[in-house]
Amino acid sequence: MTSIRVASVQFQHLPGDKAYNLERIRYFAGLASSNGVKLIAFPEMCVTGYWHVRHLDRTGISALAEPVPSGPSVDVLRALAREQDLVLGAGLIEEGADGRFYNAYAVCLPDGTVHTHRKLHAFESEHMASGDRYTVFDTPLGIRVGVLICWDNNLVENARATALLGADVLMAPHQTGGTNSRSPHAMGRIEPELWRRRAEDPHAIEAEFRGPKGREWLMRWLPARAHDNGMFLLFSNGVGQDDDEVRTGNAMILDPYGRILAETWRAGDDMVVADLDLGLLPLSTGRRWIRGRRPELYGLLAEHRGDELEPRQARFSSEPTAAHRLPLQSGG
Repeated sequence: MTSIRVASVQFQHLPGDKAYNLERIRYFAGLASSNGVKLIAFPEMCVTGYWHVRHLDRTGISALAEPVPSGPSVDVLRALAREQDLVLGAGLIEEGADGRFYNAYAVCLPDGTVHTHRKLHAFESEHMASGDRYTVFDTPLGIRVGVLICWDNNLVENARATALLGADVLMAPHQTGGTNSRSPHAMGRIEPELWRRRAEDPHAIEAEFRGPKGREWLMRWLPARAHDNGMFLLFSNGVGQDDDEVRTGNAMILDPYGRILAETWRAGDDMVVADLDLGLLPLSTGRRWIRGRRPELYGLLAEHRGDELEPRQARFSSEPTAAHRLPLQSGG
């Protein structure tokens, strides 16, 4: 197979309303299948809801969480993958066999197989744990797929590790854009009133989605994850009001040169579709550069510097980040 049709979806989930959220997934899965799509990405935690979870105690999170892959929501996703002949990924809260809760992403194959990624840098709740391994797997489409959830993608080491494990396509589910960031030139808060008035004034909210709180911010780093690692990338995101923030959607599909194949900045649920030319992979810049790596130089990437923080500390700390410098190596 030299070409595969894929899709990336943005939709506004309802917090805690699994029935509604699964119905939206069902709708887009059917639409995708009718258009010849074979691989589809849905957003992070779109089954259970996302930002409201930070307000929940352990009992509240437990009420939303399910075992994966044996829970009822994954049963629905698995059935959809089989019925529509799709590789289908969607996010939810997993209740692990270890008794801990995880921000998880279940990728269901048409044969019933389920691959699960646990977010490596989870910060949504003190009651949720981070995963400890990369997720890369083969598919019946003849491609190898990797998964990184939201903040996982912001650390370049994770994208490179996923590429080194042979990923051809990176599924990158998010709930981002419009975040009240403390970094002065990162994202910024979008007024919920603009979202509520999207029908009367679509240009105002779409300007925010296309601007520095949405697409412009993504363009500073997202294409580099695809280009530098020689992977196609499916960016799927929530859209609209999510508790007290507004997600910017911007569903997007990129090729291994970091070029945008399809995108949307629509202020509403939407899906983008593109055909991936697999012939681009072997000679892509990222794949050629990776072969020129010198691993003997990179030991410091795996060394503790001493200023590491847990994901929640790093995400919510209000303290400035001081420069931390490793000892210089002596010259030859």
